[in-house]
Amino acid sequence: MPFADVGDVRLFYTDEGAGDLPLLLVHGYAADSHDWSWQLPSFVASRRVISVDLRGHGRSSAPPKGYTTRQFAEDLAGLLDQLGVGRVVAMGHSMGGSVVSGLAVEYPERVAGIVAVDPAYLFPDEIAGGIQPMLDLIADADPVPFVQQLVGGGMDSAARQPALRTWQLRRIAGMDAHVLRQSLEAQTSGMALRSQSEPYLRRRRCPVLTFYADPARAATERALFDDPRSRVVTWEGAGHWLHQERPAEFNALVTAWLTLVV
Repeated sequence: MPFADVGDVRLFYTDEGAGDLPLLLVHGYAADSHDWSWQLPSFVASRRVISVDLRGHGRSSAPPKGYTTRQFAEDLAGLLDQLGVGRVVAMGHSMGGSVVSGLAVEYPERVAGIVAVDPAYLFPDEIAGGIQPMLDLIADADPVPFVQQLVGGGMDSAARQPALRTWQLRRIAGMDAHVLRQSLEAQTSGMALRSQSEPYLRRRRCPVLTFYADPARAATERALFDDPRSRVVTWEGAGHWLHQERPAEFNALVTAWLTLVV
């Protein structure tokens, strides 16, 4: 089975296709690498693709701690070391967008480009007052119902099939409570807000392709770019899982952009 022991965690991954500059796929919070099922057949046909379950997610092990952006990025760097991979284009959805940005900042020599899909950063600072009360709700209680409500609430659009929503919520029900709590706390206290993430994201030195449903956050990220190959795509009205709602269009845009990076 494709598992790699990296420090204190055993990571599940798949490694398919062929090519000199692999594409590394990183899922979001309370999800797993199956979220890329809409992309894998298309991308594997023309390049090497490594898809991983982050610590505590999917089939990877769930150590008692280590659910920060920095630790997730360190895990990924360790996985690449074991696979003998020097550089990748790193693609992440939601929290995974923060993680691949962290990988690019902390290990710039490893990342040739980033694709961030509705990333979990650059939210307006005005929401800061609601973060601690949200974390308090799950501090001592079962976090599963809250996280299911969070994920299954306003993050969807009419284009997302009800069966996919059910699938996502059932995955959450099987996750360890400490993973849900610590991952959410680390994300909301680390890179979620604009004041937190802007200085950090400016440290990225590679081209970035970002997909957003929110034009305001899209404009904020566009202002951070200093590489002429960087792009922002805005799909107003889309839900959080843009790559699943419009997979053919998404895959075509990513494939075309990758020609600027490789």
